[in-house]
Amino acid sequence: MKYVIVIPDGAADRPISHLNGLTPLEAARAPNLSRLAAMGQQGTVRTTPPGFTAGTDVCCLSLLGYDPAKYHTGRAPLEAAALGIAPGLQDWVFRVNLVTTTEDSGPGQDDGMMLDHSAGQITDGEARALIASLVEYWGRTEPDLAQQFSLHAGVSYRNILIDKSQRDYRGSIGGKDRLTTYPPHEIPRKAWRKFLPRGEHSDVLKRLMERSRECFSRHEVNAARREAGLRVASMAWVWGQGTRPALPMFAERFGVRGCVTTAVDLMAGIVAYAGLDRIAAPGLTSYDDNDYAAQGRYSIAGLERYDLVVVHVKSPDEASHQGDFEGKIAAIESIDAHVIGPMLAELQGRYGVPGPGWRMLVAPDHYTLCETMKHDATPPPFVIAGTGVKAMGRAGMTEAHAEAAGLHVEPGESLMEYFLFGGMKRDGAAA
Repeated sequence: MKYVIVIPDGAADRPISHLNGLTPLEAARAPNLSRLAAMGQQGTVRTTPPGFTAGTDVCCLSLLGYDPAKYHTGRAPLEAAALGIAPGLQDWVFRVNLVTTTEDSGPGQDDGMMLDHSAGQITDGEARALIASLVEYWGRTEPDLAQQFSLHAGVSYRNILIDKSQRDYRGSIGGKDRLTTYPPHEIPRKAWRKFLPRGEHSDVLKRLMERSRECFSRHEVNAARREAGLRVASMAWVWGQGTRPALPMFAERFGVRGCVTTAVDLMAGIVAYAGLDRIAAPGLTSYDDNDYAAQGRYSIAGLERYDLVVVHVKSPDEASHQGDFEGKIAAIESIDAHVIGPMLAELQGRYGVPGPGWRMLVAPDHYTLCETMKHDATPPPFVIAGTGVKAMGRAGMTEAHAEAAGLHVEPGESLMEYFLFGGMKRDGAAA
């Protein structure tokens, strides 16, 4: 059997007034996804367990068959793994975003707003220059803290901070003083000072964040971006803390060898801990300039060596965070044309009857709402088609169709077992 999972990150949405009450999935021209839906089953999956916030870290763990309540130790450690960073068992790892805020009147004022969690989709080169300057600035202005922390440049606005001081951010027994941080993409156009870290050792993180504002205020990278009419990196936003996780190997759990194509360090970190291989395809980004055709080609090539190929595409989520419903529709259509269509043709042509068989799953990890620019924990839709899957005959994978189908998978991590082996024996033979 050959298996393919396509994750159009954040593609699920609510009806949008500017689309005459349609969702982007409903408005998109996606003939291949529609055909796949007519060939198989639709449903919804609860990828966000109770007590968790919807996000790629939690929801993709669920989709890959891992219970977040058991294996999720924080977002940042997953991204660190993708960068080849191996934190110690007592180290705390943080995600650091380069963000854009509106001007404010200084400390104590609330009129500054979080404008952009990605600093205008800042480039890798610009981000690395800013991070290098910040490391040097912390060394001069906070020498004691600078010796305890290490800051690592990642991809675009995403970076990693490690605290090696053995501070325990869990706080007192019962979690009364537990550190709380806030994802910047969840507070668009809100007063950012109200969402600074709070709780155990939060004063340390706030000092570092304030120093970043000083460092970036007159930085040459920002001066050039401002001159070009682009959003600047106002500050380094610290959040997503956690410690190193321990995931059982995917192949040992499911008996399937897998690989993943993704542009996102967070997903790549999950892959690394799960023992899946990452295929490096050229031109992959999180945005509308993603090379969808290359991602499709390299994913198809992965079927030669692996039983399972996972294709993770971030662009629908990023468009949603900008409130760009037209960009989200375009992303869905590009995924349909360059990923889903070619993958489906390859599966049917090479692995269908009388071949070994195939299955394909398309599932957004979570909702991301264009109108709020935030994630939502509503169980997203999915479609499964292929060998041993009974066709329900309803074309078009949409939120409404999935909800009406009556197939609701909970907990989310059980969807992987259902996808791989539902109606099948573990060896791939029909039950």
